[in-house]
Amino acid sequence: MNSRKTLSETRRGYTAGKAYATAHSWQLPQILIVDVKPPFWANTCSKLCEALENFFCLACSLAGPCRIPLLSLYVVQNQHECLLPFVQVKGSFPRLQTCISELRSLPREGSFQQKGDRVMQAVQDGLQQFKQYTRHMLVATALDLCLLFQITVLTSQPGKDMVKQLETGLREIDLVSLRKLQIIEISQGDLLESADTAPDSAILGMDIDLQTIENDVVSLETFFKTWLHDHSTDREQLHLLLPPGGFRHFTAPRTSLTCVKCDIQERLLSPALLPGAADVTVRTDDVNTPYQMAASPATTLYKLRVIKALKAEGVCESALFGLPFIIKPTSCWQLDWDELEMNQHNFHALCHSLLKRDWMLLAKREPQTVSPSWSITVNSYYVIIPSDSFTLLVKAIAVRELLLPCNVPALPADLPETALSTIESALNSLEVEPRYNPLHVKSNLYKYLVSEFSRPQYRQQAQPKEHHPGERKAKATVAPLPLAPPPPKAFRSSAARKDACELPLFSDEDSEFLGSM
Repeated sequence: MNSRKTLSETRRGYTAGKAYATAHSWQLPQILIVDVKPPFWANTCSKLCEALENFFCLACSLAGPCRIPLLSLYVVQNQHECLLPFVQVKGSFPRLQTCISELRSLPREGSFQQKGDRVMQAVQDGLQQFKQYTRHMLVATALDLCLLFQITVLTSQPGKDMVKQLETGLREIDLVSLRKLQIIEISQGDLLESADTAPDSAILGMDIDLQTIENDVVSLETFFKTWLHDHSTDREQLHLLLPPGGFRHFTAPRTSLTCVKCDIQERLLSPALLPGAADVTVRTDDVNTPYQMAASPATTLYKLRVIKALKAEGVCESALFGLPFIIKPTSCWQLDWDELEMNQHNFHALCHSLLKRDWMLLAKREPQTVSPSWSITVNSYYVIIPSDSFTLLVKAIAVRELLLPCNVPALPADLPETALSTIESALNSLEVEPRYNPLHVKSNLYKYLVSEFSRPQYRQQAQPKEHHPGERKAKATVAPLPLAPPPPKAFRSSAARKDACELPLFSDEDSEFLGSM
């Protein structure tokens, strides 16, 4: 994946988002616009639909806080159409799967009108839909709402051309609620040519982020999984406390610890968050224990005080447990620009020095709150592991109380030749890989999750109380925008479009959900 995102993006536009609430979700509401124009759609359709189904079955199955609060999906061909109005992703896999089926059934060949403004019209329609949704929710509930959202456009057209079209067409549009507009160009074999960078485009303080990805299931799926990360920059997530050093912020006392401010990123999804977890994992990653951190949108600020340096060769792998986390320099918008830049330099120097010395760091987790004198705090310890990238890895390490006796005998020098010959022959028959690539190893998890959603018990829970056969399509749509008249050929008949536009903003089950809140 080729991204044109720059460091300056961490400072642009974040002030406008300070008021929105993200305490219960990881991401902003998302509108996905899919450009399905032939002939490129024929090469992309099956791969994109498979990637979407894989991603949604995973996202809908995860326990814990909601990672994607709302999702809407548009398609653009001869005209734009909303296949899926805003739905809560969690608990909505049947609706998402129906939407994917409709996406898969769209024509892959045929003539179409070369209209460059169809995507722009879908963006405007999405803006109006979000305004109507938030207005209704603010009236119907007393919940804190996210007042910003983001739009992602998937296209096989040249991405830079689409950026220019959107930059021109949206110049006079109110984009105050649009946090981010992302153009994802799906490569059709000319990746190097498409990856040429251009200066960042900005509309009223909002960035257009252009990325190019390969036209295959793994690349598309990997992109969608970025939606599962916590991208909030409201505050730093981890403070790495080192002994006092020569570099420090000019306002810090000379006796203070050297603090490197970091953000936490998950490297793996915990199997414990998925159905059937008891069969595939021990819960060493349970965040309710004192031995684990959690990369979540909570307000927790972790503090790890470095107490020792360890030779890398002296750390036994069997003493490490739980899920690893990646830590990187924070992108918190609340930091002063000079402090943010200095913090990045310090983090860079730490990575370089640890790698040069072949060291790991042993760190003790500081209590998050001051406990009463009679309270006993269980301490947890972690190792910080360097790499040749601009990140560090943090993982929990065993302590005395957790360690079980283990008799590890020395390896005998002499062994029978027959046994050696047998094992050597078996090993020689194995294919040798220079490195492990998890993308090449599948566990059938996606098939298992989809089958779980197909079970009668789940379908009975997901079935609405009253079902109308004529409402197979999305039940909620925004009021028509005052745009150019639609072309003669459309996805649905004019009568069907008329019926859809007359439907209420929320379906029966959505209204019941809002009424119960």
